[in-house]
Amino acid sequence: MARAAVPGRLTWQPAIVAATRAETATARTLVLDVDGWTGHVPGQHIDVRLTAPDGYTAHRSYSISSAPAPGRLEVTIQAVVDGEVSPYLVDVAEPGDQLEIRGPLGGWFVRRPADPRPALLIGGGSGVAPLMSMVRAATYPTRLLYSTRSPSEALYTAELASVPAADDGGLDVRYVYTRVAPPGWPTPPGRLDAATLARAAWPRDVDAVAFVCGPTGFVEAVADLLVDLGHDPANIRTERFGPTGG
Repeated sequence: MARAAVPGRLTWQPAIVAATRAETATARTLVLDVDGWTGHVPGQHIDVRLTAPDGYTAHRSYSISSAPAPGRLEVTIQAVVDGEVSPYLVDVAEPGDQLEIRGPLGGWFVRRPADPRPALLIGGGSGVAPLMSMVRAATYPTRLLYSTRSPSEALYTAELASVPAADDGGLDVRYVYTRVAPPGWPTPPGRLDAATLARAAWPRDVDAVAFVCGPTGFVEAVADLLVDLGHDPANIRTERFGPTGG
């Protein structure tokens, strides 16, 4: 993904942890206050840098999960076993701590407010984080298809359950459980397939845009399924992640 060098965005700046919120046993949202932050476009991300007492530094990229707002943003971090950055952010950081960030970054995988098209958001695991920014900022018809291993590993479940249903002009949320499904779930656990995707997607004659985010294999498979279902590749935007050291 190409990144334009916009003045100020590539400069490290302090961010204060204002609050933390547990999402699952291994994921947490950090609420960050950033002086001079003017907001972001849903889908963008930031880099977070930590510096050890001996001067060693490590940084990782995290999607912004909150709706655009001045002075404050949220990132949701999934802990990576033996990682350098994520375990600290998930298990150690607390309100009042100072981090360094730079951004917002990214100009392709974004949902711009001026785009009136309906949106299909497809997330795998923690890939739902940038899609949540789009959900929280949505002023257009939106469908979210969320693939997760089990109910206990799903992010934002309480908030998504409280959003008005599509029948009331709100959000259409659908889940795919790949390993463990809730009791009474109508389908057995399994990967997202063409039939499930076809039921969730907008009809082909609707000028809609799709955003797909998650592990590389998941993203590539879903993008191929969308094309096979007849959706225009030009309307499919993807963002993928893989092992980065955490």
